[in-house]
Formats: sequence, C-alpha cells, structure tokens
Amino acid sequence: MTVPTPGPRPGDPRPPDERPVAALRADVEEAVAGLDGLDARPVAEHPAAFERVHSALGRALSAGSERG
Repeated sequence: MTVPTPGPRPGDPRPPDERPVAALRADVEEAVAGLDGLDARPVAEHPAAFERVHSALGRALSAGSERG
C-alpha cells in the first residue's frame, strides 16, 4: 500500500517558504547594513541608499510572510 504525500491544506493561498528564520534575519541585517557609513556619504546619495534598503526589506518581509 502506498501512503500519499501530504500537500498544502485546502485554502492555503501559496506554498510555505522553506527558508529558516535565520536566513530571513540575515536578509534583514544585510539590507540594513546598506545604511552603514551613510553619514560619510554625500546627502545626494542618501535617497538612493534608502530606496535600496526599503526594497530589500520589502523582499525580506514578503519572504517572511510566505512562511505562514
């Protein structure tokens, strides 16, 4: 007799992200590290740095929310 492999439960909107929390935390830390040394850079470079960090944090947040 074959035992079926469990799949997503009915109603699950998307498959779970298998990345461990430590990997997601590392993504956040890497994103925030993009602000390191910002005070030594010209103010004209600040908006682009904030945009990069904002995008990276958004991706990390999305990946974390997919974990369910």
